[in-house]
Amino acid sequence: MTNIFLTIYQAFKNNQKLVSVLIDPGKLNKNLLRERLMSLKNAPIDFIFLGGSLVTESVSETKELIKEYLDLPVVLFPGSLLQLDFSADAILLLSLLSGRNPDLLIGNHVLAAPFIRKSGIETISTAYILVDGGKRSTVEYISNTQSIARDKTEIVVATAMAAEMLGFQVIYLEAGSGALLSVPTEMVKTVRANSQLPIIVGGGIKDSATIENLFKAGADMVVLGTIFEKEPDISHQIKAVKDLYSA
Repeated sequence: MTNIFLTIYQAFKNNQKLVSVLIDPGKLNKNLLRERLMSLKNAPIDFIFLGGSLVTESVSETKELIKEYLDLPVVLFPGSLLQLDFSADAILLLSLLSGRNPDLLIGNHVLAAPFIRKSGIETISTAYILVDGGKRSTVEYISNTQSIARDKTEIVVATAMAAEMLGFQVIYLEAGSGALLSVPTEMVKTVRANSQLPIIVGGGIKDSATIENLFKAGADMVVLGTIFEKEPDISHQIKAVKDLYSA
């Protein structure tokens, strides 16, 4: 079985860029999801992330549908304890460090830990940092927290430093689903200069130019969500950017 974190870490050390597609169960009807999955068959995607802030359909059923069409690792991106499926390949154990909601810092983790340990699923300790994406996001509303302002790079950097000192494995900079703006490239660049952890960036990524700029700034992985839901075929956009890093 593939060790997901080891794959991410080795790519980070070798400056190889990764792309994940985030699938939020319920955002697409089953027929449309099948079409989108078919379009990814030949796309240079490394992982599928599965979950979201407010999931209205079965995570397990969606995971089975993904596995039917794609031979890719499925990594849980759980917004709540209701989104656990231990037959997935790994789980991002998200701690919302940008907020001060104790349940999302440690509370839910304590409740889930015995079940996660018993399942044997690979667990990736993830420092989840929410950055203002130009509008209030679902994760802000559901988590009852505020995102960090786009001009407060020093707060994001200090949070990332604390995450590294606390032993987190990866940093996830998130602008939120459907964000108007992606995480600022200067913010990514400054976090990269002050952290030795792999950096994942998601939210508000609408085109290949944004992907390229985030990679140049120091992102090790980008996560595509809304663009996957809205565009019939994003494989060519992803390939164009990843080819720059595999030449």
